[in-house]
Amino acid sequence: MSGPAEARDSPRDARAPTLRRWLFLGTLSLLSCSNATLWLSFAPVADTVAQYFLLTMEQVNWLSMVFLVVSIPCSLAGIWVLDSIGLREAMLLGAWLNFAGSGFRALPSVATGIPSPFAFLMAGQSLCALAQTLIIFSPAKLAALWFPEQQRATANMVATMANPLGILVANVLSPALVKKGEDIPIMLGIYIIPAGLACLLASTCLWGQPSALSWTMAPGSPSGSFLQGLKQLLRNKAYLILAVSFGGGVGVFSSFLALLEQILCASGYSSEFSGLCGALFIASGILGALGLSLYVDRTRHFTEAVKVGFCLTSMACVAIALVCRLPGQCLALAAACSLFGFFGFAVAPVATELAVECSFPVGEGAAAGLAFMLGQVEGALTTVLMSTLAVQRPRPSVSTCRPGEDLLDWTASLLLMAGVCTLFTCVLVLFFRSPYRRLQATSGESSCSQDMSAAPAGVPQGAPGGL
Repeated sequence: MSGPAEARDSPRDARAPTLRRWLFLGTLSLLSCSNATLWLSFAPVADTVAQYFLLTMEQVNWLSMVFLVVSIPCSLAGIWVLDSIGLREAMLLGAWLNFAGSGFRALPSVATGIPSPFAFLMAGQSLCALAQTLIIFSPAKLAALWFPEQQRATANMVATMANPLGILVANVLSPALVKKGEDIPIMLGIYIIPAGLACLLASTCLWGQPSALSWTMAPGSPSGSFLQGLKQLLRNKAYLILAVSFGGGVGVFSSFLALLEQILCASGYSSEFSGLCGALFIASGILGALGLSLYVDRTRHFTEAVKVGFCLTSMACVAIALVCRLPGQCLALAAACSLFGFFGFAVAPVATELAVECSFPVGEGAAAGLAFMLGQVEGALTTVLMSTLAVQRPRPSVSTCRPGEDLLDWTASLLLMAGVCTLFTCVLVLFFRSPYRRLQATSGESSCSQDMSAAPAGVPQGAPGGL
């Protein structure tokens, strides 16, 4: 017996048009991309935002940090909505929260007489942060419900990589739009457009039944299924090893993106070059994810792909830790950042699919969501540790950081980043072992259906006499 959400999301028409499933995927991808742009839209133009709204730099930084603060405690609620209420309902709620948040952010720039613009900006960012907990866990669920097994990794990749694509768009578009304070309202208005389009698509186009096989969670009521699924995950040794290792990788990537400009400016690299490295990091990662997902969909080598990907990511991370300390190594640093993103981002969608495979029959939202939640926690810890380990440099520096900033030595922080990445890679490679439970269940059901259809006439299907 399955819960109500699974009954609504389960397939009833295996001939559902292919276009419909891609419409669902496109809607989720646009929603994820929009949410990521709203997350980091203020960071690339923080100085101008602070001057325009009369805020401190700490307040502007909190407009991005609030996503982390909100997502950690609210992640379990997002997982429950996704697995117990339904995928369509979760996407619809996430789309409206995202759209409402984008509108709240724009109020201080279009309405006069608002005494505290920071309150509206923070309220809008908080609504978008709530939406993130519903959006970022959905790709694995959508891939499982709407796509056949030979397309799941690719579908997961498309929706998952839409999020870093949004980060890239924010880092490129915000500086391009904002040259002075008066441009801030234009920037905020433009970011409303994709949020509104995603909300419109989610409200009008999410209809019909999935065309791929879906799997139910443990029997029981929705709340019982959710709690039982979490218990099963916490008792699954293979899943915990994968989730902690994957979460550590997410944490390293989050820390690297957050601190990249500060690390590179201390070694004499310009902010423009830092932006280029960040763009190469994300763009090459999207290409890597596409290639690896297509390969895994054809071969089903989930474990091998994840382990090899983690090893190559660790090697690239060590290279970055060494090259970042050396001034004048633009080509080597750009290549290292590209390889770091290419191998690291490629692992993300495949790892979430592997998490679903090794934790079946637990819901896809819980399996992917708990891993990402661990990544948020580990990302916060890694960022704090790296910032703490950065110490003032006693000798003259080639720093290009803004005048008045403390000149910091990031050597210990970079070694920590490389060490953490290498540690989680070793744990995953040495200790992770698990069968592909969902694929085995699929094969078992297919064999059973074939046996039942081949039963002799007059013998009830499934009866012993039919064997």
